[in-house]
Amino acid sequence: MATQPLTLLQAAEELGVHYMTAYRYVRTGRLPAARVGGTWQIAPADLELVRGVTTGARRPRPTDPTPSRSRLHARLVAGDETGAWGLLEAALASDMTPEDVLLELVAPTLRSIGTRWENGQLSIAEEHRASAVAARLISRLGARFARRGVKRGTIVLAAPAGELHAAPVAIAANLLRWRGFDVVELGADTPAEALAETVVSEPDLVAVGMACTTGAASRAARRAIAIVRQSSPDVPILLGGAAISDAEHARKLGADVFTGGRADEVVRAVEDLVRKR
Repeated sequence: MATQPLTLLQAAEELGVHYMTAYRYVRTGRLPAARVGGTWQIAPADLELVRGVTTGARRPRPTDPTPSRSRLHARLVAGDETGAWGLLEAALASDMTPEDVLLELVAPTLRSIGTRWENGQLSIAEEHRASAVAARLISRLGARFARRGVKRGTIVLAAPAGELHAAPVAIAANLLRWRGFDVVELGADTPAEALAETVVSEPDLVAVGMACTTGAASRAARRAIAIVRQSSPDVPILLGGAAISDAEHARKLGADVFTGGRADEVVRAVEDLVRKR
């Protein structure tokens, strides 16, 4: 066995796991590492401490994430960022991946909060406070697992004019950055002209993606797509979200690809586009 210290990337390759998974092992104390000159160094012998994790001998975690969602829901509504972040860190320590945390905890919890607001069970203030805390958590999680190295291309993500929900865009942006893409994240309520201007200015553009949660936003998406087509006719446009019912609906609005209602479907669509380039 080699005796020279390994970088985090080398350790991930030795373990056969994603770079972010190896980083999570370090952050949670499962894999001993020393910070030297701005980089993590791992002793090759210490890889044996997590070999079982990578070959299936993982600590069990609940198959039903409902209790964790319920606790996260309560923390978000209370505006307790520290408590909510603690729940996410506990989920990571229990072998959930960063993607799991976003897709299985954060996203469903935000949908539940939105439903409760629509049903009059939460006030506007409570919904806004929860959304603001969630936005900061998504950003913190994204920064913690940021991937360095050569980028695979650029994705522009936005919510069209009138769409006030930025979380679907932010979650998809994190997932794509973790896959090695540069992401230009324009957020909520993006004017069509601003989106088109951004698309024109980005080199090595792979795709443009939009998310819609309301009927009004889907109509705004139609206009945004038409304006983008005028200056960038060849760029693939992805469209999804709760307001887009199916692939035919997306096509009628002018999009090339329907990405469903989950952020990981955006990732799969982008990966398909990259394979076909």
